Amino acid sequence: MAKTPQVGEPAPDFELPGTEGQFRLSEHRGERVVLLFYPGDNTMVCTKQFCSYRDRPDAFSELNATVVGISAQDVASHEGFVSKHSLTVALLADTGGEVAKLYSAWGGRLGTKRAVIVIDEDGVVRHRHDHLLGLDFQSVDDLKAALDTLPSVAAR
Repeated sequence: MAKTPQVGEPAPDFELPGTEGQFRLSEHRGERVVLLFYPGDNTMVCTKQFCSYRDRPDAFSELNATVVGISAQDVASHEGFVSKHSLTVALLADTGGEVAKLYSAWGGRLGTKRAVIVIDEDGVVRHRHDHLLGLDFQSVDDLKAALDTLPSVAAR
């Protein structure tokens, strides 16, 4: 079964609480948005992933996109994860897995699966990378490469 939404389809709107307050996707129209679905706070690969973004602040800021992490833990868990590792990415609490399900990033009893969804300024999915096993992640260079494939606003 195909993952939804697929590239070229509108990104479903959602609102979730997070480490930097409420986040509603539709309030970020006019911006590029990267959704980083991940299995869990303080797990080996997820910690390595988010610390890699923290450790390359200049490259990360050059993405010129709003980047948020999404997993099924609550805000208190996310705040502890951010504090423990001095993370720089806002983390959203999808405690019921509803947003992960909406974006085909839910693995049933396993919870949130690792996936990257890139959304353009018009709210359309322009890139999607679903990790088969979740043992690797998209680096800041991978995210930049995905964002670089999007047409500039002036070109549309």
